[in-house]
Amino acid sequence: MGPDQEVLAAAAEAAWRRTPSPSLAAAVRLGEELTDAWGSWAPTLSPDCAQVAFVSDRTGSPRLWVQDLPRSAAAGGDGTLPEARMVDLSEDPVVAVSWSADGGWLACALATGGGVRTQVWVVRPDGSGARRVAGSETVHAELGPWTRSGHRVSLTVPAEHAGEPTRAYLVDPANGEMYALASGELISVLDLSVDEDYVVLKDGQRGKQFCVVVDRVADADHPLLPYPATGSTDRAIVRPAPPSDPLPPDHPAALEPLIAYLATDAGLPRRQLVAIPLGPAGWRGQSGVLAPRPDAELEGLDADDAGRRLLLVWNVAGGRSELELVDAWTGEASVVEDVPGAVITGMLISRDGSTALMAVEGPERPRELWCLDVETRTWTLATAVPQRPDARLVTPTLEFLHGRDGLPLTGWLYRPPGSVGPGPAMLSLHGGPEAQERPTFSPQHQAMAAAGIAVFAPNIRGSSGSGRAFVHADDVHGRRDAFDDVLACAEFLVRLGVAEPGRVAVTGRSYGGYLTLAMLAFSPGTFAAGVDICGMSDLHTFYRDTEPWIASAAVTKYGDPERDWALLRALSPMQQVANIDVPLLVAHGELDTNVPFGEATQVVAALRELDRPVELLVLQGEGHEYRRADSRRLLLGTMLLFLDEALAR
Repeated sequence: MGPDQEVLAAAAEAAWRRTPSPSLAAAVRLGEELTDAWGSWAPTLSPDCAQVAFVSDRTGSPRLWVQDLPRSAAAGGDGTLPEARMVDLSEDPVVAVSWSADGGWLACALATGGGVRTQVWVVRPDGSGARRVAGSETVHAELGPWTRSGHRVSLTVPAEHAGEPTRAYLVDPANGEMYALASGELISVLDLSVDEDYVVLKDGQRGKQFCVVVDRVADADHPLLPYPATGSTDRAIVRPAPPSDPLPPDHPAALEPLIAYLATDAGLPRRQLVAIPLGPAGWRGQSGVLAPRPDAELEGLDADDAGRRLLLVWNVAGGRSELELVDAWTGEASVVEDVPGAVITGMLISRDGSTALMAVEGPERPRELWCLDVETRTWTLATAVPQRPDARLVTPTLEFLHGRDGLPLTGWLYRPPGSVGPGPAMLSLHGGPEAQERPTFSPQHQAMAAAGIAVFAPNIRGSSGSGRAFVHADDVHGRRDAFDDVLACAEFLVRLGVAEPGRVAVTGRSYGGYLTLAMLAFSPGTFAAGVDICGMSDLHTFYRDTEPWIASAAVTKYGDPERDWALLRALSPMQQVANIDVPLLVAHGELDTNVPFGEATQVVAALRELDRPVELLVLQGEGHEYRRADSRRLLLGTMLLFLDEALAR
């Protein structure tokens, strides 16, 4: 047992002595067991579909793993899972991995010290030849795709200081040599053509991202869609165009027929699949929406090398996933049935289009990797899964409500097993705000429900998954409307008969942590307690201290720290911190440079000076995401004990 676990065990023992609740003891144990139920995610395939590399925290922290890909029953497999082996790079958590098109290398992104900045490493699949090619303790480097020939990998290095450009490079994994590729304000590399003549870049601030194609031969760039356009383009790939009647020799696209596929809501009410023919000198054909889904948002997009088979993941029904295969040559589309999980969190299709690989999860199962045989539509488990606790977990229900102004809202409700009548409850507010609460694996929600605390995890305005207008409804001057949505959710729980008045807590992480502080500061008397996890307490100090590229991208969402100075001050909980008079737990990673650690210490210091009930939990060695199992156990156990006491009658 590590030191953090010893502290947690001692705190739990003390809590049981003052509150001899069997349900609390069982909930703490369940939370630990669920946190230890490791997952596997971020899969990538070798070009011959013989091996898979992925990220897994089966040792307690995310690491790189490689194994043979099991064969499906249709291909003669017997269901035996090959043994996975860990490729040891450093002690830093691995956050992403990608296999080169020639099969010779893996490229990985590692969180420097567990924090926000990442490094890019390359390594042979057998573990040899490992080298760091970009990034350091002070320099952030983002992993991009491999060239489609597999010879080099792309990456971007954001500006270290405001006003400087982000630079993109191609790196030779054999010697680490870097070649300049492009520069721009907030660019990232999305894809490259097979000949490397064309590079697709994403640029722009949050909610207003756009894509350009860089013609490396002509040394020119051209927008994929006209801009400025309403909406944002999040994903784009380039593939050969479908075969058609030969074009005249003087046609702009006759020499290099390519097509770009985009996941975009630019000019559309929801994110859809848009296809745009491309040619030399910036030529673009007529764009069109493929396989339109007015009831769903496109969140996953991949294609085989030929550009014939497109793999799409749609966000439907309050956050569940639906998988679809589209034949780009014929336009035929079909939904893949029996996906082994409620939510797909990562996916890809093999270069030859024969195999799809994805990470799936649900309320009762952590992230697992599954293979799909595209021809037979059969599923095969790709790697080992942990033994899950022998406990009945809660299946959340999708609830519908309205904001105070009538805007339709949704949320996932976790009712305590066997609950009858109103009792203690908590709102759990996700980060972003352009994220979404979905029916995924949540040890926190399950442990709270086991402790008798109902959990309502809403998607208030600003959340993704409900269309372009909804995700922008809280931008800048719409922030107070989002505050009202949180209040409407608390009222809904009482009206539904789930929550007892005076026994509702508000909790959240990142932007949800900011909302937690805002509720306690701007609407005192509404909530009985709060848990702020890595939230902003003052929007001006956030802008001052966060990473420069994070600040630059956030202006469209929160407002400009100079132009909107008065608004940001008025929306900062620190300005009304004296109104916070209920128990508050503040948790923050010591290495967080996204929402800097000072956001936690300044609100805690102010409340302690006012002699208010506040606790600070510092998560050592963690940044904005808490990747180590020890840290997540400590946080969950502390939250359980804190809320059990704060919401007691």
